[in-house]
Amino acid sequence: MRLPVPELAPGPVLVWRLPEPMLTISSGVLGGGLGPREWVVNATVPHTYDRDDPDAHLAEIAASLGLSGAGTGFLTAVDVRAVVHREDSGVHAAVTTGIGAHPTWAAAPAARGQPVGTINAVCFLPVRLSPAALVNAVATVAEAKAQALGEAGVPGTGTSTDATAVLCPAEGEAQRYGGPRSRYGGALARAVHASILAAL
Repeated sequence: MRLPVPELAPGPVLVWRLPEPMLTISSGVLGGGLGPREWVVNATVPHTYDRDDPDAHLAEIAASLGLSGAGTGFLTAVDVRAVVHREDSGVHAAVTTGIGAHPTWAAAPAARGQPVGTINAVCFLPVRLSPAALVNAVATVAEAKAQALGEAGVPGTGTSTDATAVLCPAEGEAQRYGGPRSRYGGALARAVHASILAAL
């Protein structure tokens, strides 16, 4: 399977136009959930961004780019031109990494008014995963991210606004596992880990 290459649109915005719908699991504010998606966008916004309708904003961005159908989208204060791509065994990860002044521990007490960063990961697998394996793959991305941050000496497991999309072909025999010791989950973990380490 030929993995899609993103285009860079004004904004800047990274745009993946998929030649055919891909089965996607996403935590994006637009098009989050599980199902077929035809495009992905990762858009830079100012550090002062204060819109309370990010889904509508992303829909506006998508429309301005001529995107139609079901897609998913992310926002970040990171300049998406700094995206880092890594590939491992046919799995591709494209990650924009910003940790801000205060990365967070997942189980830290609630805090207000802290500057935030965002780590957005868009990951493509060359084989279909079952729905359960896709959920497992999202956990694998989170584990790889936490490992990379720990190795880099960053005191946290991520940021409060991190988002992930994992995409795979909609057809074909479904792989049952997406964890870090499965064939494709392991490749996913290595690609995400390498992307984040390279960006820090």
